[in-house]
Amino acid sequence: MKFVSVVAACFLSATLMQAQEVCRFDFGSAVAADGYTAVSAATLYSDALGFGFEPGYTPTEVVRRKGDALTRDFVTSQEPFRFSVKLPEGNYKVTLTLGDPEGTSCTTVKSEIRRLMVESCATAKGEIKTVSFNVNIRTPQLSKGNAIKLNSRELDYQTGVVKTYTWDDKLTLQFHDSAPAVCAVQVEPAAEDVVSVFIIGDSTVTDQAGGGTWGQYLPRWFDGRVVVANHAESGMTIKGFRFGRRWDKIMESAKPGDYLLIQLGTNDEKSRGHDPMWDENDHAGDWVRTHADPEKDYVWGLATMALEAKRHGMIPVIVSPMTKIDRRTATSTELMTPYGINARRGAELGECAYIDLWGASRQIVAALGQDALAAYSDGTHTDNYGAYLFSLVIAQGLRDAGLGLQEYLLPGTPRFDPAAPKPALKDFTCPVEPRRAPQRPAPAPANGQTQFGPL
Repeated sequence: MKFVSVVAACFLSATLMQAQEVCRFDFGSAVAADGYTAVSAATLYSDALGFGFEPGYTPTEVVRRKGDALTRDFVTSQEPFRFSVKLPEGNYKVTLTLGDPEGTSCTTVKSEIRRLMVESCATAKGEIKTVSFNVNIRTPQLSKGNAIKLNSRELDYQTGVVKTYTWDDKLTLQFHDSAPAVCAVQVEPAAEDVVSVFIIGDSTVTDQAGGGTWGQYLPRWFDGRVVVANHAESGMTIKGFRFGRRWDKIMESAKPGDYLLIQLGTNDEKSRGHDPMWDENDHAGDWVRTHADPEKDYVWGLATMALEAKRHGMIPVIVSPMTKIDRRTATSTELMTPYGINARRGAELGECAYIDLWGASRQIVAALGQDALAAYSDGTHTDNYGAYLFSLVIAQGLRDAGLGLQEYLLPGTPRFDPAAPKPALKDFTCPVEPRRAPQRPAPAPANGQTQFGPL
């Protein structure tokens, strides 16, 4: 395989990456290691350059006397910082060189919008570690020249500029923890046989800028043979997912042998009103139009998705929606009961595997008592602690289902009992960055039209 120089690698055309090139970045201003491009902490991302640190997240360079050309300088920060590489849509293998040749370090890594990839990778004094994982990146385009229907959380309708890392044209990594030390980043196309785990869901599953969902934490438990592609989005319903062409995007992206996790219901139960985050013309978010009766439309909608996925060669898994809680009493409510119960019927009708997150989440809430208030950010959505626990429910459910994905769980992925959830809140140590949603400034298209086709 031919290794490209930094300058060539980082104008990063689709032709380069399709030719199986590797992009290598050596963090720090010192002379870069052979085959790597030096990236100083002052290098800000721009489309013209094709790589760099995101504005507002400026790391500090550290130079050591010990170490080789790759490891003697690195970047760190007391605040989370992000590094982006412009890339075409696809799955990519990311390899990181972490550690301090003269000190200790601890680094947590997330991708795109806070998808947990590496949890607290600690190095002893002078130790250097290499870690790898896969990241899915995508754009809204569909093969027929159309595009999915982005909502106002994702797209500025006036300028046509994408507002989220989920749908832009680059891969973004976030680093933080007690003492992050990032020496180098290597990015290359993932292996062709990597197994994709697609996720369909709503705001309780999507990649959230604050708080957390099990969809964001699930990548934490898989090894380098799997990539998680979280297509869940706030406001989604079974019908809305189709109206917005999001279902089409998954069907165009998936290959036989990939998996599909489906968790909907939180918004399907709404029979009136309109989510204020959605544009008034965005019918995918209009619950008057997309309400699904729990015993009819909901069951049939889930079953239809499962059957279509199987015809495509995928392996579907229906996940029942998580319980909502009453924050005054720290107990489960009955709002999701009809959907929690009928999700199983959808799986039976669709003849596919089933994970009872509704039942498991009720057990977790009961077992946590007052600590359930820390597991949820409000009555509907999980916070980081709850997201971590619920991701373990999903990992355990996939293990129990025996569909093959259990073979790709990382060694040490704990077995999970929702009646005795671990870790307890007092033992929850997964680093959580400050609550803020970074905004990436970008110019409007010259013609004033959206860059991703019709809305």
